[in-house]
Amino acid sequence: MMHLISVSDLTHEEIYELLDLAARIKERRGHYTDALKDMSLAMIFEKPSTRTRVSFEVAMTEFGGHALYLNYADLQLGRSETICDTASVLSRYVHVIMARVYRHETVRELARCADIPVINALSDMEHPC
Repeated sequence: MMHLISVSDLTHEEIYELLDLAARIKERRGHYTDALKDMSLAMIFEKPSTRTRVSFEVAMTEFGGHALYLNYADLQLGRSETICDTASVLSRYVHVIMARVYRHETVRELARCADIPVINALSDMEHPC
C-alpha cells in the first residue's frame, strides 16, 4: 500500500512517470470509465476548497468510482473520536482516504492508522496534489 503524504515520498522518476501517465490519461479522457469501478474515496475536508473537491469528485466519477464528501463539522475527527479511530472505521468502508487538513500531523496519523492508501490534499506543510 502506498500513501501520498509528501512529494518527497516519491523519487524524481516516479514524479515524471505520474506526470506522463496523467498527460496520457487526459488525452484519452473518457476511455477509463471502469478503472475505479465499485471503489469509493472518502474526502475529509477540515479546510474547504472548490478546486480540490471538484477535481477529486470528477476524477472518481469519470473513472467509475464514487467520492464521499466528509465535512469536518460532520465528523468526530479528533474530538470524540480519535484520528486513528476515524482511519480504522473508514478503512472498513472505502478504498482510499483523501484529507485536506490544517495540521500535517493529522494526515500522517491517518496514514499510520489506515489500512488503505491516504492522500494529502493539503496540510500546513505540503500540498502534493
